[in-house]
Amino acid sequence: MQKFDTKVQYLKYQVLREVARHAWDDTLMESVLDIPKTIAPGPAPTMRCCVYKERAILAERMKLAMGGGSSDNIIQVIDIACDDCPAVGYEVTSSCRGCLAHRCESACKRGAISFDHHHEAHIDKAKCVECGMCAKVCPYSAIVNRKRPCQAACKIKAISIKEDNCAQIDDEACIQCGACVYQCPFGAITDRSYLINVIDMLKRSCDNSRYKVYALVAPAIGSQMAYAKLGQVIAGIKKLGFHTVVEAALGADMVAQTESRELVEKGFLTSSCCPAFVRYVKTAFPALTAHISHNQSPMATLAKYIKGRDKDAKIVFIGPCTAKKAEAQLADVKPYVDAVITFEELQALFDSRDIELNALEEDVLDNASYFGRIFARSGGLSDAVVEALKEEHMDGFSVKACVCDGIEECRAALLRKSKEALDANFIEGMACVSGCIGGAGNLTHGEKNKAAVDRYGREAMEKTIADAVSVLR
Repeated sequence: MQKFDTKVQYLKYQVLREVARHAWDDTLMESVLDIPKTIAPGPAPTMRCCVYKERAILAERMKLAMGGGSSDNIIQVIDIACDDCPAVGYEVTSSCRGCLAHRCESACKRGAISFDHHHEAHIDKAKCVECGMCAKVCPYSAIVNRKRPCQAACKIKAISIKEDNCAQIDDEACIQCGACVYQCPFGAITDRSYLINVIDMLKRSCDNSRYKVYALVAPAIGSQMAYAKLGQVIAGIKKLGFHTVVEAALGADMVAQTESRELVEKGFLTSSCCPAFVRYVKTAFPALTAHISHNQSPMATLAKYIKGRDKDAKIVFIGPCTAKKAEAQLADVKPYVDAVITFEELQALFDSRDIELNALEEDVLDNASYFGRIFARSGGLSDAVVEALKEEHMDGFSVKACVCDGIEECRAALLRKSKEALDANFIEGMACVSGCIGGAGNLTHGEKNKAAVDRYGREAMEKTIADAVSVLR
C-alpha cells in the first residue's frame, strides 16, 4: 500500500530516513556530503534540470532535517527549490473573444483593462489591485486568477513573493499550520525537524535505564499507517526504544472535563487545543485573546501530568501537526514536552531502523475514551465538551458550538464575534480542514481518515470521559 500522498512527501521522507539512519550510527557528520548523492545518484536528473541542482536542494533539505534553518520559524522556504511557479495574479487567457461588450473594462475601477488591435483584453499589472471584478463579469470566463499553490494554501496571507520570484513567509503572521508545506508541488517549503533530538534522547536513555522516554501519540494515529495494524504501529514505536506509548487522547479527555467547566463559568470560550488557531487569535484578533480557554492543549496537559509523577521523564509528542513543534517551544509548555515529531518523521524513524511493522506482534493502546479520540477530527472537541457536561450533570447548560473546519471558517467566526454577531458560546477552532486528520504532518489525507478516526474512537475500551480520566487518580 502506498505510504504517502505525493512524491514530494516521499522525497522529504528519504532525506529524513537517511539523516536518521546515520544519526543512529553516529556517522551523520561525516556523511553529510554523501547523503544527497545517495538520494540523487545521477548522472541523469529525475526531478530538476540537472543532478547538481537536485543535490544542492537536498543539501538544504538536510539542514532542516537536522534541525537547522534560516529563521526561528518552524515553516521555512528553501529558496533554490522555489523557482518554477508562474507569475501570479489575474491574467487574460486565450479564451478572450475580443467581444464588443467590454464588461471587464467597465467593471475595472482602476482603468487596468485595455485592448489591442485584435480587440483582446490585457491587464496592466501596475494598475491592477487584484479585486477580481473583471473575472466575475467576463462571459467567457477568459480571465483567471493564477495563484501560487503556497499562496492559495495560506488563507491568512502570510506568504508573499520576493523580487527574485521566490516565496517568503511573514514569520509574525505565520501560524505554522503547514498548509503551504503540503500544497507546494516542488517541496520548496518544509518544516524544521527535531528527529535528531529524539534519536539522541532515546540513545542517551540507555534502554530507559537512565530515564524513561514516553511517546505521546495523537489520536489522528487511527487514520495513519493503514498498511499495518494499529497494534503493530504501537509495537514499532516501542521497538524504537520508547519506554511506553500513551494516547494524547487521554489528555483530550482531561481537557474536555476542565474546559467544559470553564465554559459554564465564563459563558463564552474559544478552544485552546489547536496551537495554530490559538496563535491566529492572538495575532489577528488580539481583543479576543482573553476568551481563549485557559486550559493547555491535550499534549501539554498530559505531558505535565506525566512529569508530575516522573520528573526525569522525557516526553516526545508524535502527531500530524507542524504547529505543535512551535507550541513545544512556548515558555509554559517547554518544561513538559521535550520534542515533537510528525507521522511523516515517525515513518522515517521506522525505516531508518528497518522495522517492518507488518512482521511485529500487536501491542495495545488503550488509555482514552471515544470522546478523547475523536478530538482528531473537526467537531470532536465540541462533542466531547457536551459529553463532559452531561457526565457531570451540568447538561442544563446549553452548548451552542460554532465548529470551525479550517482557518477560513475560524476567521469568519472570530470576525462575527468581534462584531458581537455570533450566536454561539463556544468556538471550536481547527486551523486544518477536517481537523488534525488534515494536518500537514500526516502521511495521507482525505475523507477516509475521518471514518478511520471514528472507527478508532468506537474501539476505545473506556466509553465515558470520566472512566478514562479515573485511571489518573
